[in-house]
Amino acid sequence: METTRSSDGTAIAFDRAGAGPALIFVGGGLSSRLAAGPLAALLAPHFSVFSYDRRGRSNSGDTPPYAVKREEEDLAAIIAAAGGSAGVYGHSSGAVLTLEAAARGLAMTRLALYEPPLIVDHSRPLPPPDIMAQLNTLLAAGRRGDAVELFLTRAVLMPAAVVAQMQNTPAWPAMQALAHTIPYDMAITAGYQSGEPAALAHWASVTMPALVLDGGASPAWARHAVELLAKTMPHAQQRTLADQTHGADPRVLAPVLEEFFSE
Repeated sequence: METTRSSDGTAIAFDRAGAGPALIFVGGGLSSRLAAGPLAALLAPHFSVFSYDRRGRSNSGDTPPYAVKREEEDLAAIIAAAGGSAGVYGHSSGAVLTLEAAARGLAMTRLALYEPPLIVDHSRPLPPPDIMAQLNTLLAAGRRGDAVELFLTRAVLMPAAVVAQMQNTPAWPAMQALAHTIPYDMAITAGYQSGEPAALAHWASVTMPALVLDGGASPAWARHAVELLAKTMPHAQQRTLADQTHGADPRVLAPVLEEFFSE
């Protein structure tokens, strides 16, 4: 593990693996840099892979008050540590964060984005308008597990029975430990989960080559968002990974990323 400092002085922890052109992973909700380990191992023979703990997670610091701009500055610090420019792969809310940072002009050479949680139609229920207030109330009361459950069932739309099963797995305590960062992800995606496709027009300014990915077994609303995003960005292409869901198998994903970032 290494650390760098963001603009506000917050320590940001990262792992570096392999050699070659810099490739940075930006993780999604309720994940630390360790979740990127299997994918990083597959890509390390071809790239210098940087996976980092986003603000407030695991070994990174968390300086209040939170702002999405601070997370963009964190990514800028990792890019600086990687040599000043890099390809970036963002997953889920990490893909939205990557897009926001790219729109602000961070030095990214290429972008790969896997299923950013954009809601651009009304084929699924929207998150409750007061979900942020509910989350903050639960977290203030120390009810971290309830906050995770609320996020997974009402924002992610995971079936309650599946969440109940997850509560009996080793992954649940790790998610509870990161529960306080759920509002951060909600802040990043705010404005892009309204069911209105016009919200994506903001990213027409992101002009570097981009690969927008979805899983063939993912829900239609998520795939529709990926399709629309790829059409919005001037130099983007869409690719569907057959039989994959929101958590794609690294063995399926790695060759696709290797090909794209080697072009």
